[in-house]
Amino acid sequence: MKIPRIVIAGATSGVGKTSITCAIIHGIQNKGYSVQPFKVGPDFIDPSYLTSVSGRTARNLDVWMMGKGGVLKNFVQNSQQNLSIIEGVMGYYDGFDGKSSYASTYDVARIVKSNVILVLDASKAARSIAATAMGFVKFEKNSRICGVILNRIGSKRHEALCRDALKKTGLPILGVIPRDNSFQLESRHLGLVPVPENKDLEKKIKSMATNISKFIEIDKIIKISKDSPLLPKVSSKEKRKTKTTIAVALDESFNFYYQGNLDVLSDLGAELEFFSPCYDTKIPSCDGIYIGGGFPEVKGSLLQKNQTMKNLIKKLAQDGMPIYAECGGLMYLTNSIRYNSGKFQMVGLFDAVTVMEKNLKLNYTSAKPKPGSPFSLSGIIKGHEFHYSEIELLSRDSKFAYDMSSGIGIKDKKDGLVAYNTLASYMHVHFAGSSIANNFVKSCMLYSRK
Repeated sequence: MKIPRIVIAGATSGVGKTSITCAIIHGIQNKGYSVQPFKVGPDFIDPSYLTSVSGRTARNLDVWMMGKGGVLKNFVQNSQQNLSIIEGVMGYYDGFDGKSSYASTYDVARIVKSNVILVLDASKAARSIAATAMGFVKFEKNSRICGVILNRIGSKRHEALCRDALKKTGLPILGVIPRDNSFQLESRHLGLVPVPENKDLEKKIKSMATNISKFIEIDKIIKISKDSPLLPKVSSKEKRKTKTTIAVALDESFNFYYQGNLDVLSDLGAELEFFSPCYDTKIPSCDGIYIGGGFPEVKGSLLQKNQTMKNLIKKLAQDGMPIYAECGGLMYLTNSIRYNSGKFQMVGLFDAVTVMEKNLKLNYTSAKPKPGSPFSLSGIIKGHEFHYSEIELLSRDSKFAYDMSSGIGIKDKKDGLVAYNTLASYMHVHFAGSSIANNFVKSCMLYSRK
């Protein structure tokens, strides 16, 4: 298949990849092309920015959770627009560990056979920026790097110094972006602020993308993207007839969902209905509930006030309805969340308290389901954890679904609190690489027959 494509990678985190990728998407669309955005890694927040500017839902590509075959299949299946753009994660070679480039942006670029543009923060360097670029080109065999974009240039003299130095590398300069505070995006404890949480953010993103795109060689990037080798065809998606209904919590408090996960549930025969734990007082008629991650601590006051919703979710859980929750969803199902100077009462399904801490837990995870866990899970479940909170268990009788070989989990290398037919974990999972979706849908179908 002929799929014009390009990877936007960074030397490190914080070099401006997301802002620049948004600008490139805007610039390409301004030339009359349609763009499908992708994000390397398990990130939920950055894809919301790519979605906002492109008008098309961004997809994740994660080698650890999806496998190499899963990455290629998801990329090809969803690259139905004129051009596909893949934003990298962290530094270009940062992946599962320091021993190899496995699960890095470089790994994904190899799998999808894409040319790569490297974004460099030039704010504290001049001639040395060329040494950085050359190091990235030579670090791994066939780096696929075919150009650079210089960000945060301080002056015309600074630009000239960088241009002169980069001549030695032979890499074309595809953008020179000046240092400008208006090009910065607002961040918080887990990175950028999610777009669904702030209605004014979308306007700022589009304005910023428009301004930054003026400093980027859009035509050259389009040409490079078209100079991509053919990719193999993959099997098309097969969608089953609707057999069950799953209610999905979706609002500014819970919006960490991979679009691929929602697609998998639909393909397995689940009709998805959405509701807001912050504002709604009813849940759509359903056979199961999916509560993803997000920032329940930030919206704690709204969640606390909606006592009707909290009571309803707890009652449905006690009735045996299948409920699957991740991270923010787990926090919501505990007794309370302590955040800054406030304490917010939550659902209280689990006899535990969520406390926000200063230390970030960021890991790829691997877990083995315990016998008798909800949804009859089996095999090894791969995912990731990304949170500052900790769960303080108040009951010695707490039951867990997973034993972890990689990652921290909730306590003592165990994750996935269990109550009735509810499973709530810190671990986020991409359904393309696990048995969870299939077993969850089957469990919902069984519940519907009660």
